[in-house]
Amino acid sequence: MKAVILAAGEGKRMRPLTYERPKVMLPVAGKPLVEHLLGEVKEAGINEFIFVVGYHDETIRDHFGVGKRWDVDIQYVTQKTQLGTADALRKTEALVEDTDEFLMLNGDTIVSAEDIKRVSCIASSSEIALGVIKVKNPEDYGVIETEGEKITKIHEKMKEPPSNLINAGVYLLNEPSIFEALSKTAKSKRGEFELTDSLQLLIEEGNNVFWKPIEHWVDVSYPWDLLAANELLIEKTNHVTKGQIEENVCIKGKVSIGDNTVIKSGSYIEGPVVIGENSKIGPNCYIRANTSIGDNCHIGSAVEIKNSIIMDGTKIPHLSYVGDSVIGCRCNLGAGTKIANLRFDDAPVKTKGLDTGRRKFGAIISDGVKIGINASIDAGTVIGNNTLIGPGAFATGYIEKNSRIF
Repeated sequence: MKAVILAAGEGKRMRPLTYERPKVMLPVAGKPLVEHLLGEVKEAGINEFIFVVGYHDETIRDHFGVGKRWDVDIQYVTQKTQLGTADALRKTEALVEDTDEFLMLNGDTIVSAEDIKRVSCIASSSEIALGVIKVKNPEDYGVIETEGEKITKIHEKMKEPPSNLINAGVYLLNEPSIFEALSKTAKSKRGEFELTDSLQLLIEEGNNVFWKPIEHWVDVSYPWDLLAANELLIEKTNHVTKGQIEENVCIKGKVSIGDNTVIKSGSYIEGPVVIGENSKIGPNCYIRANTSIGDNCHIGSAVEIKNSIIMDGTKIPHLSYVGDSVIGCRCNLGAGTKIANLRFDDAPVKTKGLDTGRRKFGAIISDGVKIGINASIDAGTVIGNNTLIGPGAFATGYIEKNSRIF
């Protein structure tokens, strides 16, 4: 069996973090989202992959190559214009025509190998199955109606959905019936060719489309969802300690440290924590649980970091606090930078007018941001790429890329 991974879209709701990379390449627990998915699919017994790429496809191709590092085979097709999931799948036809059935997964799906096996295990290769999960807010997703083990109707987002079972983005499909349906699929109201419309055509023609329950699934739609994903996946990480650990370092719990990283004296690290390669941590800093630090980072003296994602090449060298935040690549936080992560009224923090659902949430700071000494960042602030925040400044709200705050 082969696995088709949809990885062509930007993920506009993840802006500004997706200006330089597609959503599937955002790092969580030390790896891009789609790398976690590849690992689970491989654990489920599949070694042949087809990646559908498009937006900033070079970041995916450069990272994965042909899959040798993961002992898998990866082929690529390009969706130059993102015209929907059905359009993306159409482009893979020549690469899956030698197999009766294949898996298709959304590249930003967080799902376990056990769930993948469950979806892929049905009685006949002429049948189709979808992974589904129950959620409290089905109005935000595509919803299905069922009768026994079969799906009778697939809906797009609805204000009053008929069930709380949603499409989880894991499909077992067969060739050639799915491609025949794709050829009949018209554009949706959103101006895209939707795979769910193709599946609905098959249902109406009398084909069986089964549903299988998904037990482990995290929706990653907005930047703050990366923190929930990080908390889940960092627990499952195979923690390996490499690098150099100086004397008088305290490490508790599961901590992964990459090659050539130095943990300097006086550092206190509470796992689970993942730290990448060629980074310098300390001296005398405090790294708290559920923190992921990338490659070539510097976390310096009297810095405290809690429950955050720090991407490659970012420096937080002196006397700063970062809590419940996502900080992009190549950022530099001046001495004394403080990021607030709690409202005075204890209500959930809002970002860009949206309720994050998190009582504690700091900031989204995108790539290349530079912050002067003693700056303060309000809870829920979003800072766009290459922005400068001056010494002693107070930043709040949504700040566009290339801004200057003094």
